[in-house]
Amino acid sequence: MRDFGIPAVGIAAPSGTGKTTLLIRLIPLLKNRGLRVGLIKKTHHDLELDRPGKDSFELRRAGANPVMLRSPRRRIVVTEFAAPRDGDLADDLADFGRGGVDLVLVEGYRGAAIPKIELHRPALGRAPLFPEDPHIIAVATDDPGLPTAALPRLDLNRPEAIAEFLLDYLSLHAST
Repeated sequence: MRDFGIPAVGIAAPSGTGKTTLLIRLIPLLKNRGLRVGLIKKTHHDLELDRPGKDSFELRRAGANPVMLRSPRRRIVVTEFAAPRDGDLADDLADFGRGGVDLVLVEGYRGAAIPKIELHRPALGRAPLFPEDPHIIAVATDDPGLPTAALPRLDLNRPEAIAEFLLDYLSLHAST
């Protein structure tokens, strides 16, 4: 696995498994432990954060690249790529390295060579990813009988246990 200079852990699962739902519950638990948590979410949909007629949209369409939207409470940077390209996790993580975070959680980038927690719901009828992905470090599932080989099995419905696993795995609990 590559060292991106900042701890990154992916949440891997097919669409509809509950990745975002888990992250929404997991992030506050990690923040309450003193961690500054960043997130990268990869989507296959075209992104539009603005709409035609707004100044920032028109400036981007005119050729400004990147465009930064700034308010007193947040900043959004939109970068246009000359041609469609698959996401580059290394570049995205490098941007977080300048943002002062302790951990980046990654949703998407299923094939990336980073440590990942697989979410698996047998009721969805999909095969587990872990037998084929050597970067999966644990399986969070709602099936307590699911065989996970030598991987830790986590209860998908207990985000506090998943947070503890992450803290232990990353040894971040010693610095908080």
